[in-house]
Amino acid sequence: QVQLVESGGGLVQAGGSLRLSCAASGRTFSSYAMAWFRQAPGKEREFVAVITWRGDYTNYASSVKGRFTISRDNAKNTAYLQMSSLKPEDTALYYCAAGRTVVSNARNYDYWGQGTQVTVSS
Repeated sequence: QVQLVESGGGLVQAGGSLRLSCAASGRTFSSYAMAWFRQAPGKEREFVAVITWRGDYTNYASSVKGRFTISRDNAKNTAYLQMSSLKPEDTALYYCAAGRTVVSNARNYDYWGQGTQVTVSS
């Protein structure tokens, strides 16, 4: 069992940066791939980024590639999403998720946090 808690969201101007954190409880955190998804009002939840349990492979949505960086610290049971050059269209509720694969389909993830709001003003 893994419990996830996101933090670090907030209001930022376009072009700014934020770092989201996802703190996990449970001794098996390091055996899970970790991903970030986001959901804007009236839209479906969409994949943002994923990292393997070892941290040796990452994948990003094309809309964030080059601007966002996913990382993890297994010693701290924490995953991160560094977001730079933020755009108003990045505004969404951001969720972290844990799963056994690194696919972009949300259905493949077993555990989810409650989300942290990111709002980017123009």
